[in-house]
Amino acid sequence: MINQREVDAELVERVQKGDQKAFELLVVKYERRVQRLLSRLVRDPAEIEDVTQEAFIKAYRALPQFRGESAFYTWLYRIAVNTAKNYLAAKGRRPNTVGEFQGGDDDGEFFDAIDVVEDNNTPDALMHSRQVGEALNAAIDELPEDLRSAITLREIEGLSYEEIAEAMGCPIGTVRSRIFRAREAVAAKLRPLLGTQDDKRW
Repeated sequence: MINQREVDAELVERVQKGDQKAFELLVVKYERRVQRLLSRLVRDPAEIEDVTQEAFIKAYRALPQFRGESAFYTWLYRIAVNTAKNYLAAKGRRPNTVGEFQGGDDDGEFFDAIDVVEDNNTPDALMHSRQVGEALNAAIDELPEDLRSAITLREIEGLSYEEIAEAMGCPIGTVRSRIFRAREAVAAKLRPLLGTQDDKRW
C-alpha cells in the first residue's frame, strides 16, 4: 500500500517536471485543511480565502526547492502560517505570542472532554453537548497564536509531536509545553460546563 506521503512526493515530482495538473491535485487535496488551519489565525472568511490562495501561490513558486525532507503538508503548513502572519502584520493585526512555560506534559487526548457529556439523544443532553462544543471552540479561539496552532495541529490535524515541531520550527519540548498550556487553558473554560473540580482537567 502506498502511503499519503509517497502520493504527495509523486505529485510534487510531477509538478517539478512541469505538470501543472499535479499541483491542482495537491490544491484540491489540501485546500480545505489549509483553510481550516488559517481560520484559527485569520477570522474574516474572505481574507481566509485570499491568504489560502496566496499560500498556494507561494508554495507553487517554492516547489522547485522542495527536497522532500519533510512531508509536503508539513512544508505547506509552514508556508501557510508564515503567509498569514505576514498578512496580519501588514494589516497591523500581528498575532499574540507568549513566552515558554517549562511545565509537565499530559499526552491524554484533548477532546476527551466531549466524552464527559452523556451520550444520549435527549434535548437536554443535545443542548449540553452543543454548549460544550461552542465553549471548546471559543476557548481555542481565545488562545495565543502559538498555543492555538500547536493544539490545532495535534488534536484536529492529528500530527505527531515531531511533525508539529518541524512545522512550527521549534523543539519538541516547546511543542509539549504549548500543548500542555493550551489544554490547561481550555480545561479552565470548560470546568463550569462539565462540573469538574479545579484539581481535575475534565
